[in-house]
Amino acid sequence: MKPRISVLTLGVADLQRSVAFYRDGLGLPTNGIVGQEFEHGSVAFFDLSGGLKLALWAQVDLSHDTGLPITPVSSTAISIGHNVARREEVDACMTAAARAGAEIIKSAQDTFYGGYASYFRDPDGHLWEIVWNPDLLPPVE
Repeated sequence: MKPRISVLTLGVADLQRSVAFYRDGLGLPTNGIVGQEFEHGSVAFFDLSGGLKLALWAQVDLSHDTGLPITPVSSTAISIGHNVARREEVDACMTAAARAGAEIIKSAQDTFYGGYASYFRDPDGHLWEIVWNPDLLPPVE
């Protein structure tokens, strides 16, 4: 398999609430909810770097599509890392996330590898790490 991951989909309890969190609270660009004309088809796509998309899909619809039962989100099963270019951006991102309603899990602090990082959970319990790593800086855009 060639590494061509292009969409990261999060199952959410309330699609409208989650779109507001990511669009209005975190400032991620989106055209809003599409596919509402289809049963179980409502989804929102957010543009991330490098052509990657973040998709939000109602957990009930993801369950319907896969045939799997709805289960609680395990915040320690996966984390999404958001790499920033400057140390102070970690604090700015965390302030925006908290203002948007995120639960701050770990306040920003120095890391063992010489970086600076913090964790929050979105309204559905998905874990995000905001990190400045001087050895893995994001490309300049």
